Amino acid sequence: MKTFLADDFLLHSDVARELYHDYAAPQPIYDYHSHLPPRQIADNHRFANLAEIWLAGDHYKWRAMRWNGVPERFCTGDAGPWEKFLAYARTVPKTLRNPLYHWTHLELKFYFGIDDLLDESTAESIWNRANEQLSAMPVHELLHKSRVAVSCTTDDPADKLEDHHRIRADGQLRTRVYPTFRPDNALGVDRTEVFNAWISRLEQASDIACDSFAGFLSALKQRHDFFHEFGARLSDHGMNACETELGTEAEARGAFDAARAGRAVSPSDAAKFRGHLMLFFGHLDAARGWTKQLHLGALRNTNTRLLGSLGPDTGFDSIGDFPQGVALQRYLDRLDRDNRLPKTVLYNLNPADNYVFASMAGNFQDGTVPGKIQFGSGWWFLDQKEGMEWQINALSSLGLLSRFVGMLTDSRSFLSFPRHEYFRRILCDMIGRDVVKGELPRDLPLLGAMVADICFHNAHRYFGLEVPSAGNSRV
Repeated sequence: MKTFLADDFLLHSDVARELYHDYAAPQPIYDYHSHLPPRQIADNHRFANLAEIWLAGDHYKWRAMRWNGVPERFCTGDAGPWEKFLAYARTVPKTLRNPLYHWTHLELKFYFGIDDLLDESTAESIWNRANEQLSAMPVHELLHKSRVAVSCTTDDPADKLEDHHRIRADGQLRTRVYPTFRPDNALGVDRTEVFNAWISRLEQASDIACDSFAGFLSALKQRHDFFHEFGARLSDHGMNACETELGTEAEARGAFDAARAGRAVSPSDAAKFRGHLMLFFGHLDAARGWTKQLHLGALRNTNTRLLGSLGPDTGFDSIGDFPQGVALQRYLDRLDRDNRLPKTVLYNLNPADNYVFASMAGNFQDGTVPGKIQFGSGWWFLDQKEGMEWQINALSSLGLLSRFVGMLTDSRSFLSFPRHEYFRRILCDMIGRDVVKGELPRDLPLLGAMVADICFHNAHRYFGLEVPSAGNSRV
């Protein structure tokens, strides 16, 4: 019987172990999509305790605690830090076979050298030992310890990137931190009050009046240019699905004018507006040589009662069953016909769409960039062992695993980087299994080069972001 979280954790063959330890583990982390708060990076924030860094904003843990019957005050409410941590510690033994059980103990072991299993009986000791070490682990030290070469945050176009400016001006952080252009708020024409309030922020950031649709587009382009000057090379969109109707400029202008006048915009007109704006954003990305990310398939804010009391992004989202194939094809094809299809990463949330997305990526490879259209890593509800294996198998069967840009955290937590280790171990184990079965050659240099590429080098080449030089970094 193997020991839990030993050096060969998830590695079930000698080939898997050699691939991981010799080729995967030495690679630094290229985290091209996260939700880390730039302000905490700029401030080199020092966390007061394990609850602040581990539980605040973590909807994965909140969902598990609710499943376990924990009252909301211990999740998002007014309970004290120790009370919240103890409630989570009591939940952890009930998370067996949930990825949280692995992630929790990987993080305790990696950051704090704690091998104890977390439960009610060990909670106080773990709390004290971890908190003592956290006092010497501000954000920059956590990034260095995690060997993060690149971290891309997720930023609104109306953000003036002041925190990113402070990060750049400080010059002490060896991890390269870049903003990502995420214009979801620009698509919300059917939420008139919220949309107009956001446009006021856009006008302030861009110094361009948005009284007309042309002015609105100019302001968005100015922000895209500003992000580019700051080093950004990625955009991101979170949508149920691509729009089936890619509206004309006149249709989009009509919806915009109605919203600006405070009139309701019909669902059909709003869809045409969003479709047209997504073409516009695609053109901006293509002109600048950026990579577009499409996160598709989330059914968000499903619990209206708790949405009203707790707000969005508090752990009440789900996998959606939206039709994806036809709309995604229309969007990619239109950009391709215009010769304005940027490099694109496609993420699906419903595993039923794995083969749809993997096969769709193959339709728009044009020979200009290896893996120009990527089938992205297992995301959100699929960033666990089974979900990662499904994604890797679909990509391997229908595309080129060797050109995959690898894993990301998609996290708000500075303790989430062991998810890269988790992915790397799973990848190496899958390849090792194929070797043991005689389905791949036992050529470790060949296989190891692919593993190292997937873990780091492919992303480095694909996204084109500067990484720390070997002589100026601990990564």
